[in-house]
Amino acid sequence: MHPDFTLDAAVIGAGPAGLMAAEALARQGRAVHVFDGMPSVGRKFLLAGKGGLNLTHGEPWERFVTRYGPRPPQLQAALDGFPAQALRDWAAALGVDTFVGSSGRVFPKDLKAAPLLRAWLHRLRGQGVQLHMRHRWLGWADDGTLRMATPQGERRVQARATVLALGGASWQRLGSDGAWWPWLQAADVALQPLVPSNCGFDVAWSEKLQCEHAGAPLKGVRLAFEGFEQVGEMVLTAGGVEGSLVYAASSVLRDAIARSGPVTFTLDLLPDRDAAWVAREVAHPRGSRSLGSHLQSRLNLGPAKAALLWEVVIRHEPAARHDLPRLAQLVKALPVTVTAPRPIDEAISSGGGVAFEALDAHLMLQARPGVFCAGEMLDWEAPTGGYLLTACFATGLAAGEGAAAWLGGSDSR
Repeated sequence: MHPDFTLDAAVIGAGPAGLMAAEALARQGRAVHVFDGMPSVGRKFLLAGKGGLNLTHGEPWERFVTRYGPRPPQLQAALDGFPAQALRDWAAALGVDTFVGSSGRVFPKDLKAAPLLRAWLHRLRGQGVQLHMRHRWLGWADDGTLRMATPQGERRVQARATVLALGGASWQRLGSDGAWWPWLQAADVALQPLVPSNCGFDVAWSEKLQCEHAGAPLKGVRLAFEGFEQVGEMVLTAGGVEGSLVYAASSVLRDAIARSGPVTFTLDLLPDRDAAWVAREVAHPRGSRSLGSHLQSRLNLGPAKAALLWEVVIRHEPAARHDLPRLAQLVKALPVTVTAPRPIDEAISSGGGVAFEALDAHLMLQARPGVFCAGEMLDWEAPTGGYLLTACFATGLAAGEGAAAWLGGSDSR
């Protein structure tokens, strides 16, 4: 079957990683075509904009890069090649100024994704980048051409260089469905299983807590588990827990559950108060007041924290109602058992994907020369806070530059 397109460079995936790869190729004078199965570009990017579009983080770079856990050389090189300040400068060149919030997170001044995406697409089109929407990649044909499902039927694309930026497997309705997995597996590419990251977890709450406190925030709590310890905010859901603090611990909790089944973390409900203070307040004479009223008066826990404390006491440690030292201990280290991560499609991001040992220094597949990978389909993960987008941009740039160099080498042969 003859190809419908014969191209210099094909980029598959029109999210931040794919568009950045396209820009890198276009700057080198390459004719770039971007293909995506969705009707429009940047679906997940625009969804991120609903929360203000946390582009990156303003913390010192040596601290920033630790957020990615063990970093393969390729990821480290990509991050160093496009650090947080470079991303801010890139946005400014598109007419979008950014600011550092009180948490250190970096946002566009208007807190919107759409203006940035519009300006970027305008520049890409000016650089000659062509977009082909509703073109869903179906893997490679026997002759090495790219198979595309389109509303007009299957089409074939022959590209001298290809950048795959297909995302992970979270938020399938926005295009990240992990459908690429079997095609890369068939090409003998080393892969790690796709798993939920930055996700919530299931907890077997009582019906009372589900009905009365689902959606309630827990502010200013410390979560501790197997070396992880952090203060932040989380949310009680009808079926478990979610929120930024839970997401930060998600990889540790997820991996522990995978090893041994349900695990228990502890919550310090009053991290700003030491154990001795809590013990004194709990032991203070309460007179005719109920124990619940007494604790609320002395500790000022708030409804959600109090409900969670009583959930554990009544269901698992009823003797603590008459053991005030133990009750004080629970305020400082309340056990919460999580049974499973929420499904990957509900997760903010995913871990696993193309293993870095399958790639050369320029993010090219060793098993498939001329094919590069970028973004969330690579085997890395990071917490929320701008780290996810930064690595998508950075690996997209690195893959695009690698593809441009590959084409340049091809030209010279």
